[in-house]
Amino acid sequence: MGDVFFEIQGVSKRFEPVQALSDVSIKLEKGEVRALAGENGAGKSTLMKILNGNYKKDSGKVLIDGKEVEITSSLKAAELGIAIIFQELNLVEELSIAENIFVGRLKKKNGLVDWKGLYEDAGVLLKEVGFDIDPRELVKNLSIAGKQMVEIAKALSYNSRIVLMDEPSATLTQNELKKLFHIIRNLKQKGITVIYISHRMDEIFEICDNITVLRDGCVIDTRKVSEVSYDDIVRMMVGRDMDQTFPVRTSPIGDEVLRVKNLRRRGEAASAEFYLRQGEVLGISGLVGAGRTEMMRALYGADYTDSGEIYIHGERVKIRNPRDAKRAGLAFLTEDRKGEGLILSFPIKFNIEMANFKNILQGIFISRDKESKISERFRKELAIKIHSISQAAKTLSGGNQQKVVLAKWLNTSADIFIMDEPTRGIDVGAKHEIYELIYQLVKEGKSVILISSELLEITSLCDRVLVMKEGKISGELQKEEICSESVMKYAL
Repeated sequence: MGDVFFEIQGVSKRFEPVQALSDVSIKLEKGEVRALAGENGAGKSTLMKILNGNYKKDSGKVLIDGKEVEITSSLKAAELGIAIIFQELNLVEELSIAENIFVGRLKKKNGLVDWKGLYEDAGVLLKEVGFDIDPRELVKNLSIAGKQMVEIAKALSYNSRIVLMDEPSATLTQNELKKLFHIIRNLKQKGITVIYISHRMDEIFEICDNITVLRDGCVIDTRKVSEVSYDDIVRMMVGRDMDQTFPVRTSPIGDEVLRVKNLRRRGEAASAEFYLRQGEVLGISGLVGAGRTEMMRALYGADYTDSGEIYIHGERVKIRNPRDAKRAGLAFLTEDRKGEGLILSFPIKFNIEMANFKNILQGIFISRDKESKISERFRKELAIKIHSISQAAKTLSGGNQQKVVLAKWLNTSADIFIMDEPTRGIDVGAKHEIYELIYQLVKEGKSVILISSELLEITSLCDRVLVMKEGKISGELQKEEICSESVMKYAL
């Protein structure tokens, strides 16, 4: 840790009529790992995009080594030694690792690409991040964790002095997370500063030196991580005390509503059999790659199956595609909300209504009055932070996008809600709201299948848990048996 070398002074940014950032000031030292926390919509992503040159600030200054700089583009940011690793990785799948690391800067010799030199340089960078792989390998063949290491290697190739990481752990296993932390500690030793954005408090306490909390576009406080508690951070983020992380479950569980027999995804050897009761929260747990999402996609008709019998309320139904599933009363909140859950360039109101356009028809025409009433109802019920139901879904924060996906399915007649990682990448306040919504759904007699990589969610929210390993159900835990140790025993 040394003197201040990077400083943000009084930066403001407005997107009419929303003040995204207001007089934000932050000082950073060399070799510091700074957590940047806040609810979705607090201004974290806006600030990162200003530092990366995607947005132009309305006012304020950015200083490096005491000198004011203007960041007009991502290329300019790279020249200044600033690299950003977004949650949605920015790589070209069909190119090699080496080509991705040096994209736009391929090493040349006598006017031709120096492939030997390119692969050697890429190999050195990959070794620095502890990634033992041939730089000729195509990026499309890598895991999410592998792609993230390529992004970090690319950042180092610019001799970056500041690395911004936006939710880098969202899709990582525990082993992959350990590798990421090892890389961050190595960056710190080299005097590289890391700004680490995460909604996972345990990560902040493990890897970060200091934490800056944003709320409604303003800096609330900057504190040493060693001097704050989980409750302190939550209080700064949401502006109030939260009595408990998980709400209290009070509603009863009823009779069986769904039974699945011998469900086998096309080309897979393992099959699944399970049941779901009315008013029940059924957890699906297991390590990344265990087949949790794949099993639910097969149930919902999103993937082809080789076999399977599905019974709803005792009657056999045929689900050949998502349309059949929707007719049968199933809703599927996909983990890929941006790629599959929403049409990002379309208005919020369209996204809310697209699973049930019949609700807004007046004869054969769309009723603008019905359209507005339905969208406004869900906006208020789910506390979606927007300035207009006509704005594009891509303008929303992750948590508010997730609420729009929820609204889309609440606008149907679904009785069974499959939720795949519903709280991934959203803040603690929005998580609590989704937990309450899950319990509200089961209180109304609906049923929820919850896929989650967060053990605390599985152990705290679920009435029963199915644990998966290598594409099949390896264990079932009743309410009184659910604990982290039991889940991990079956997962491993």
